[in-house]
Amino acid sequence: MSTNCVFCKIISGEIPGKIVYQDDLVVALQDINPQAPHHYLLMPRKHIATTLDLQGQDAEWLGHLYLVAGKLAKQEGFAEDGFRIVNNCNAAAGQTVWHIHFHLLGGRNLSWPPG
Repeated sequence: MSTNCVFCKIISGEIPGKIVYQDDLVVALQDINPQAPHHYLLMPRKHIATTLDLQGQDAEWLGHLYLVAGKLAKQEGFAEDGFRIVNNCNAAAGQTVWHIHFHLLGGRNLSWPPG
């Protein structure tokens, strides 16, 4: 855990967050600035700053996170219509919180290319 990381503080319960799923590896919460009718952030409990900081041992939670994303999309009723999973790495890509996380977006048509 990083003492200055807002996501670590939400995961630990130090500050509130609208958590919709959690287990031993990952946590999912509602985005506070949703860009789609369904917008969730999925992240590991372990503090990792960016995609560039991933190590081989992170494969387990990363694969699990994708399974959780599909489960959440089905549970919330937007899986069949389609959804997007996005990871921004570093500032030029739009990363603003330095704890690796993935945006799960659904509930509307998502244009391409993004941004």
